[in-house]
Amino acid sequence: MGGGSRLRGALRGAAAWISERGIVASVEGPSRRRVPGRRRQPEHQDPRDRQAGRRATHAGRDADLLPRDGVVVADRVRAPSHGRVVRYVEAGGARVSVIGLGTWQFGSTEWGYGRDYNTKVAGDIVRRALDLGVNLIDTAEIYGLGRSERIISGAIRDRRNAVFLATKLIPIGLPFMTGWRARSSLRRLGVDSVDLYQLHWPSPFFPPRSTMPRFRRLVDEGVTRHAGVSNHGLAAWQECERAFGGPILSNQVRFSLVHREPDRELVPWAQREGRMVIAYSPLGQGLLSGKYQTRPPANFRRVRGDFTAEGRARRAPLIDALGEIAGAHGATAAQVSLAWLVRKPNVVAIPGASSVRQLEENVAAADLTLSDDEVRRLDSLSL
Repeated sequence: MGGGSRLRGALRGAAAWISERGIVASVEGPSRRRVPGRRRQPEHQDPRDRQAGRRATHAGRDADLLPRDGVVVADRVRAPSHGRVVRYVEAGGARVSVIGLGTWQFGSTEWGYGRDYNTKVAGDIVRRALDLGVNLIDTAEIYGLGRSERIISGAIRDRRNAVFLATKLIPIGLPFMTGWRARSSLRRLGVDSVDLYQLHWPSPFFPPRSTMPRFRRLVDEGVTRHAGVSNHGLAAWQECERAFGGPILSNQVRFSLVHREPDRELVPWAQREGRMVIAYSPLGQGLLSGKYQTRPPANFRRVRGDFTAEGRARRAPLIDALGEIAGAHGATAAQVSLAWLVRKPNVVAIPGASSVRQLEENVAAADLTLSDDEVRRLDSLSL
């Protein structure tokens, strides 16, 4: 069995494992079509030369990754008259836009966005995000079974220095496969290295002492600049740091006005220790937009707790408050939800986007300042 077949088998196993945990993962196979412009590694290049080249690339990227004044005006985006800006968080040597782009939807079928989304719209979303100063693009080997990474490859071609590129390893398979799977992600992404390589979930099979030294090796070899984790509690995050032998830059967790758990331990610790919390599903998979209060979405989300009739009724006071606050700012409920989140130090959000317009509105939330009274109101309704 070839390497590609082994990887597809491993990812299908991972998809089954994820489904058992109540998470949706597309089972559509990755496209075999080569993305134009993808760079191939020279077959006989000395690994030490590749490592040196990666380090040089990192050094150059540090010099020109983002404008040094800290903001980029997002043009032609609706909202307060003073305009929209992108802000950045700095932690552990990384400089990341407070609004990034999550790409779970790329290459997947369960969202029901249609074929054009994967063949054209998704790439347009990434390119527009970069135009607006967004640099955090997050994906994973499991998203569309590799198709998300391939879509991103085509969109960031010739713009690699503008991207803080993050991907994730699903914890299925033996620890010794970590390096091979990381390099498989690099090939799909068409890059020599990523900026953040994350363990997608705590492994159900192997402790951090078996896995994290492999991540340390990837950093030392220049495959990734930083190591991260995802869906880890504080104790698990700290255990990974001990096994890694240094700081784990970030923890990517579900975090929004309807999922406040990270506020208890993860966010305070990240602020104290100079780490970063990356919030996925920051809009509660669309619930906080207010679009689904009368009718649930026509896809897998309709059976999830917050989207049932009882769940929507329970969240109605919060959704109403979001609408009122949005009206006062000339914004949207989704923008208010994101602004509530990214006002927290060391927290960045990675909402997905179904269109370029939605991406623009998400980015605009970085410039929305809520009053203390508005924040307290949202806090009280979201407990």
